[in-house]
Amino acid sequence: MEHADAEYGGGGGHATAAASALEAVVDPVVAVADGTVTYANAAARDAFELPTDERTGEWDPTAVLESWPQLEPEVDETTVGTVRTVSLEDERYDARIHRSVDGATITFEHSEPEAGEPNRATDEFTPVGESDRAVKDRAINEAPVGITISDPDLEDNPLVYVNDAYQEMTGYSFDEVVGRNCRFLQGDDSSETAIAEMAAAIDEERPVTVELENYRKDGTSFWNEVTIAPVRDEDGTVTHYVGFQNDVTARKRAEFELERRTAELEYILDRVEGLIQDVTDVVAGSTTRSELEAEVCDRIAAEPAYDGAWIGERNPATGTIDVRSSAGGCPETGVSVDADHPAAATLAEGDATTETLEGTSYASFPLTYNDIEYGVLSVCTGDDREIDDRETVILSALARAVASGVNARETSRVLETDAVVAVELTLTDSSVASAALSAAADCRLEYRRSVHRTDDETASLFTVTGPEATASELTAAVADIPDLDCRVIVERDEECLIELSGGDDLVGWLSERGVRTQSIESEDGRTDLTLEIPRSANVRSVVEAVEDRYPGTDVVSFQQRDRDHETRQEFAARLESDLTERQFAALQRAYLSGYFEWPRPTTGEELAQSMDVSRPTFHEHLRTAEAKLCQAFFNDTQPSG
Repeated sequence: MEHADAEYGGGGGHATAAASALEAVVDPVVAVADGTVTYANAAARDAFELPTDERTGEWDPTAVLESWPQLEPEVDETTVGTVRTVSLEDERYDARIHRSVDGATITFEHSEPEAGEPNRATDEFTPVGESDRAVKDRAINEAPVGITISDPDLEDNPLVYVNDAYQEMTGYSFDEVVGRNCRFLQGDDSSETAIAEMAAAIDEERPVTVELENYRKDGTSFWNEVTIAPVRDEDGTVTHYVGFQNDVTARKRAEFELERRTAELEYILDRVEGLIQDVTDVVAGSTTRSELEAEVCDRIAAEPAYDGAWIGERNPATGTIDVRSSAGGCPETGVSVDADHPAAATLAEGDATTETLEGTSYASFPLTYNDIEYGVLSVCTGDDREIDDRETVILSALARAVASGVNARETSRVLETDAVVAVELTLTDSSVASAALSAAADCRLEYRRSVHRTDDETASLFTVTGPEATASELTAAVADIPDLDCRVIVERDEECLIELSGGDDLVGWLSERGVRTQSIESEDGRTDLTLEIPRSANVRSVVEAVEDRYPGTDVVSFQQRDRDHETRQEFAARLESDLTERQFAALQRAYLSGYFEWPRPTTGEELAQSMDVSRPTFHEHLRTAEAKLCQAFFNDTQPSG
């Protein structure tokens, strides 16, 4: 809209004609520009008692409207190219504001009576409450999100209205914004993709919502969630675009931080997964437990995600966790098993534990295999980085691999070490296979030896003595014991050689834990058990595992002793390793059944049947085994036939 001076006073014939026409209008009309009343028609001068110039008889432009303090902010808030109606404190009129870029024309219309008051012309009552337009105008201006309106009919689709929230969000005032395209908020880091998407939506006259980085008047950036939608008239023609701006900086920063942490965690997890393979290689390549533990700690400490690692084990004598190996920047010494430390909690509860102590994050994992405790593995990080749940799962798998490796080293030492602890135990648990059979058949069982089959099952040979030690009695008794299989190999008067498999595999279970079974004697449901455990092993943990598995276990004695250079058991073990499973079984059964005695109490045919092989095959295995036995006895290194 042109300036009111040009429009209504002295701007040429058209302006003079317009002013003359307004002079004839019965409603008060004024024009304002830059906060100044530039024109008032006769009705306005009379209604508001505006003075006139005494010399010219024309309206005095220095006059001020009494209602101007109320009108001025309404003029500023009116969208360019639109009309706003304002209820004035002056009960006689409502003001109708016609807004242009340079100013406004205000028409004063006779107002409706106050809510609840009778209309003097019709004697009807006006409903209580504000007009719908007034409520909508106030709601838009006081909305907590930025609201803008642009006019696509004007050049460059400029903004013609912004609400207070938009001004507060951007730092720009109403006058600094109206008349400009909204792109002035964009900067170097604003997304070109989002900008192009908004432009395409405007060209296609459709709504769009994007998020992009904008800049306030003071130069600071913020993330703006912008929604733009076309406004159509009754004919469906787009007359304006309304925009909604929402400051989502806090949410975007949280998203970026989450993305950063997720990327960092994915990198760490990839690296930690690589540790599994490396530790597996260490487990396979190390020859001793100490070497294995040292290499594991070194490998973890070399990983950038961790400051260090250490492996410790419980010391019952001191009540502390003794460090066996450590690497990196967080070795621990003398941690009490009762301390507020994740390693202590892990040993107490048997589960992985994570905790942050004095700015350092710790994660501790039990080194347990087959219920035998081999200690605790602890890793630590700096920079307040907590160890994630997924990372904990991977590290737990790593700890299980380490425990398996330690178990393998400890098991191999049963045959290699001379320093052992002989432990005598008494078991009353009826789940022990030999104990259950001794009670059911009223006999005595003495353990002779075990054979590990290809299906990982252990078959144990027992000599059975007693008046009821007959094949039929034993077979009948075993039928009442769940999952236990009994094969009678040799039957003599009040004595049988039997093979037990299935059920509770005590010998196999102990062997998996690095324990050698020296003797088992069961009678009347009671079992006396003698074990050999390497002195360097965690003897206490082995005994506790037996006590947990078989309630009512009593410890009879502990005795430390050294083996001879090569004991009978070691000689047998060396020979056994040289024999195939079939050769060993043929030799063992032939000897234990009295096959080498004369007269023979059993035949080769019977022994072959006990092994489910033919008689020629049995004799072939037996002859080969005899040859290897002679080689071992005479230290003959030449290969046998």
